Amino acid sequence: MKLRSLALAPVLALAMAFPAMAEKIPLNEISRYLNSLKTAQAEFTQVNGDGSISTGTVFIHRPNRVRFEYKGDKTLVLASAGQVAVFDGKSRSGPQQYPLSKTPLSLILAPNVNLGQARMVTGYAEKKNTTVVTAQDPQHPEYGNIQMVFSANPTQLRQWVVTDDAGTRTTVILGEMKTGVTFPPSKFAIESELARRK
Repeated sequence: MKLRSLALAPVLALAMAFPAMAEKIPLNEISRYLNSLKTAQAEFTQVNGDGSISTGTVFIHRPNRVRFEYKGDKTLVLASAGQVAVFDGKSRSGPQQYPLSKTPLSLILAPNVNLGQARMVTGYAEKKNTTVVTAQDPQHPEYGNIQMVFSANPTQLRQWVVTDDAGTRTTVILGEMKTGVTFPPSKFAIESELARRK
């Protein structure tokens, strides 16, 4: 009896050294969290497709509005009124514009996020105590996808990786997120930014 318990001791010690596997956050809880996220502001670090790194502040105003201000230059990415406008800090010409619906980021900015929709979620896993969800537009998978990383208790968005229609990956890692922030409407107005830069 003694010998058997001695033999088990290292096994028990090993089992106790590893924390229990974290549970995946349910998809309906992630959908609820994203739908409850009306306004937020956070510092971010962006790893671009070419390996370069940018930093700045992101402002989110759901539905359909986001603003990325980049440190060190006047580069700005704005989404509102169904459009995304990319203002290049080094260029004097107007912004590049394209429909928000053609970017995977539109999935978390949508008025009603429902990750339970058929063919929307293509990946769902637990990694290093976080839940990782990969989603795409079920009607247009060719637009690319967004991989979101959430921590639990409480559920919080920590980072996302957008893979666009050309296969370019852009990673955005969020700092501490302030929610329930008030923004002036002009913060997301593409026309106001155009007028300001003239």
